[in-house]
Amino acid sequence: MPRTVDPVADPAQTEEAVAHHQRRSTVSTTPLPPIVDAATWQRELDALRAREKAATRELDAIAAQRRRLPMVELPDYTLVGEDGPVRLAEIFDGRSQLIVYNHMWSDGNEWQCPGCTGFTSQFTRLDFLERYYDAKFVIVSNGPIDELLAYRDRVGNRMQWFSSADSSFGADVGAPPNAGFALNVFLRDGDTVYRTWHSNGRGTERLSHLQALADLLPYGRQEEWEESPAGWPQHPTYSQGMGSKEIGELYGAGS
Repeated sequence: MPRTVDPVADPAQTEEAVAHHQRRSTVSTTPLPPIVDAATWQRELDALRAREKAATRELDAIAAQRRRLPMVELPDYTLVGEDGPVRLAEIFDGRSQLIVYNHMWSDGNEWQCPGCTGFTSQFTRLDFLERYYDAKFVIVSNGPIDELLAYRDRVGNRMQWFSSADSSFGADVGAPPNAGFALNVFLRDGDTVYRTWHSNGRGTERLSHLQALADLLPYGRQEEWEESPAGWPQHPTYSQGMGSKEIGELYGAGS
């Protein structure tokens, strides 16, 4: 794929850029971004930075609106944890705020949803939420607690798991049995729990460092839905990434 080099005031810099491109073109068949001088690159970066800053301010405004959402009082649900039945209010462990990831589940399967497994495997150090934000982050799923805990250990997950198999909790917060995943946030006032926020699908992406890191790369996530320059490497959406078994082999018990 042909590349052009923008003219610059310093001919030596132009010659160096051309020579570099020629060296690369002899060893790589993957399309490359245009090669330019440092001043041109800085102008392009500054233009992008203006959009990035605007997006940051918009996200700040969205967060401000989120903090002003009303809330819904919930019933007194009973879930099951590692030590037996536990009321939803008790899962807060004395804190006022709770984030719940509702993990997809299929009873009896050795390896569960790779997306949920990979997403939750990122969260290995959550004590900062408890120490500084009066909050906890846990997993709730519709499977039996013994299967959930065995799977947690099999894939090396470090979060607390609770079962809603004998409760309508999952269905009531957007994650019914044998259906999708969800992310929910709750606020506790005494023994009363309120639901304050919910999302699913790509709404969970901002909690993941994987997509954030991939979006910084020149080739991005390399998924076919992305708008990328012609010839950029792409593959079908969700066709790459670690499977649950691979995660277990790398991080699970006995790894």
